Amino acid sequence: MENKSKVVEHDDVVIKFVGDSGDGMQLIGTLFSETAALVGNDIATFPDFPAEIRAPQNTIAGVSGFQVRFGKNKINTPGDLCDVLVAMNPASLKANLKWAKKGGTILVNSNTFEPKILEKSGFNTNPLEDNSLIDYNLIIAPMTFLTKEAVKDMGLDNKTVEKSKNMFALGMIFYLFSMPLDNAKKFYVKKFKKKPSVTEMNTIVLEAGYSYADTIEAISTQIKVPPAQIEKARYRNITGNVAVAWGFLAASERSKRPLFLGSYPITPATEILMELAKHKYLGTKVVQAEDEIAGICSAIGASFAGSLAVTTTSGPGLSLKTEALGLAVITELPLVVVNVQRGGPSTGLPTKSEQSDLYMSLFGRNGEAPLIIIAASSPANCFDYAYMACKLSMEHMTPVILLTEGYLGFGSQLMKIPKVADLPSINPPIAEPNEPDYKPYRRNPETLARRWAIPGTEGLRHRVGGLEKEDIYGNVSMDPSNHETMVRLRNEKVERVANYIPEQDLNGASTGDLLVVSWGSTYGVIDAAVGQLQKEGKKISHAHFHYISPLPKNTEKILKGFKKVVVCELNAGQFVNYLRMKFPENQYLQYNKVQGLPFITNELTDKFNELLAE
Repeated sequence: MENKSKVVEHDDVVIKFVGDSGDGMQLIGTLFSETAALVGNDIATFPDFPAEIRAPQNTIAGVSGFQVRFGKNKINTPGDLCDVLVAMNPASLKANLKWAKKGGTILVNSNTFEPKILEKSGFNTNPLEDNSLIDYNLIIAPMTFLTKEAVKDMGLDNKTVEKSKNMFALGMIFYLFSMPLDNAKKFYVKKFKKKPSVTEMNTIVLEAGYSYADTIEAISTQIKVPPAQIEKARYRNITGNVAVAWGFLAASERSKRPLFLGSYPITPATEILMELAKHKYLGTKVVQAEDEIAGICSAIGASFAGSLAVTTTSGPGLSLKTEALGLAVITELPLVVVNVQRGGPSTGLPTKSEQSDLYMSLFGRNGEAPLIIIAASSPANCFDYAYMACKLSMEHMTPVILLTEGYLGFGSQLMKIPKVADLPSINPPIAEPNEPDYKPYRRNPETLARRWAIPGTEGLRHRVGGLEKEDIYGNVSMDPSNHETMVRLRNEKVERVANYIPEQDLNGASTGDLLVVSWGSTYGVIDAAVGQLQKEGKKISHAHFHYISPLPKNTEKILKGFKKVVVCELNAGQFVNYLRMKFPENQYLQYNKVQGLPFITNELTDKFNELLAE
C-alpha cells in the first residue's frame, strides 16, 4: 500500500517504552537507541526497572521502562516528559501517564486492557473508552493478536510468540520515526543464530508492526529527526558501566600496569565486572570474590604486587569495604574503588539512582584516612573519570573513590572513541632495582607520594601492613609524634592533588545574582535549566564539580562571586554541608530531591526563578 503519511521534522524527541517486567522494554529501547545513533542522531537513555524479582504480573510494582531522547543537537539528558509513550499493559500506562506530554502520542496494546487486568492495575474503568486520554493522540493497536496472526503459519507455541509482541511495537515506532529496520534484523541474526525460527519470527513481527502502522488512520504523520552535526569520528552508544571498564583498560595500557579487578556482584555495578571479564585477552585479571571484603582485599594485594587494582560496588558494598579501604590508605598503595550509587540506607532502592554516598566516601573510615574522591557526570565521561581515577591513584600513591550513579551506570550516550596514545600520560613512581638509598616512605618533594616498590625487585624489600610506620624508614612505630607526622603527611599528600587537577570551570559569568552548584549525574538537566534562564537574561551561572576531594583550587573564589549560592543534589544535602565545612564564611541555599528519580528541568527553573525573585 502506498505511504499516505506526511513527514514533519523535529529537533529532538523523547520516547518512553513501558510494560511488564517480561515485556522486553529494555531490549526494544536499546534497539531503537542504537538505530537512532546509526542514522546519525545524538542520544541519551535512561533504563528504569523494578527492584523486585518476579514482581506480580500486570501490577504497578512490576512495571519496567526505558526512556530515550534523540535529536539533531547535543543531547545531555534523556529528557523530562515524553513525546511518545508506548504502554504494553494498563499498569505501565497508569504508572507513567504523568510523564507524558499533553498533546503527545500514546501507543497501547489494547489486548491487555481486559477487566481483570484493569482491576489489578488499579483502574475502575477502561481508559481507552472513558475519554480520560482525550488530551493525547491515542493509538490503539491489538498487538498481541496481530503478533499471533503474523506468525500463525510457523507452528510456534503461544508462549514463544507472545514474547515477540514487543517487536510489533518496535516496528510501529520505527515507522512513526521513519527509521530503518536493518539494525534490529541484524541483532536477531546475531542473538538467535542457533535458533533460526526465532530470528524469522521476530523479523516477521517487526515488519508486521511497521506495515500495520503504515495502514492505520491514527498515524497520519511521520516524524523525521535530522542527523546531529557532530565531529566525524568513531562513536559508540555506551553505558556508564561499560565506559568505566573501558577507562580502566585504557589506563592499564597507558601506565603499562596489568589490570586487576576484585569485586562482588551488586546492583547497579555488576556490569563493570562483567565487561572486564570479556577482556582477559588483554591481560586483565578478574576475580569474582565471595564477598565485598574479599573483593577489596584481593585488590589491595594485587596493588602491592604492582597491578593497577580496582574494585567495584554500590552503597551497601562500600560500607563493607571501609575497613580494608583504611588499610589501603595507611599502606599508601594505589587503589580505585568505583561506587555506583543507589538509594539507601541498607538495601534501600537497589535499582534507583541517588547521590547517597558522598558522606560515606568523605568520612566513612576510622581514624584519619584521607583519599581522593572524583565523580563522573554522564555515561560517556565515566570513561574519562575512570581513567583519571587510575592516573591520580597511581601517580599519588593513594586510593581514589570514583562516584558514579545507577542513572549513569545503566544509562547510555554516544561516546567518541579516543586513541589511547592521545590520552594523558600515566607515570607511576615505580622504584628501580637496587635504587640508591631506597627507603619505603621517602617521598617525592612535590607530590609527597612514596615510591612503588614491586615485590621481588632486588634491593627493595620492606614491610607493609595496617600498623603505623616510621616516617621514611617504614619500621613499625608507636611513637606519638611520628604518628602525627604520618597523619599530616597523608592528608597533605591528598591536598596537593589540587595542583594536578583542572581549576573549576563555570557556565556563565563569574559574578551574578545566583550560582547553581552541582555534582555527579545532575549536570545535564541543571545545565539545561540554567541555560534556559540565561537566554532570558537572568544573571545566573552554573558550577558543576567533578573533583570533590580535594576541591579545585579556585573553588572559594567562584563561590564568593555571587549574591546567592544554591546547591542542588539528589540527597538530603551532603555536598552543601561539605562546602559549609570547607568554606564556612559563605551562605548556602540548597535544593534536594530524595525519590530515586532525577531532577526535571521545569522543577529546577521554577526553583531558580523563585530564588532570583526573592
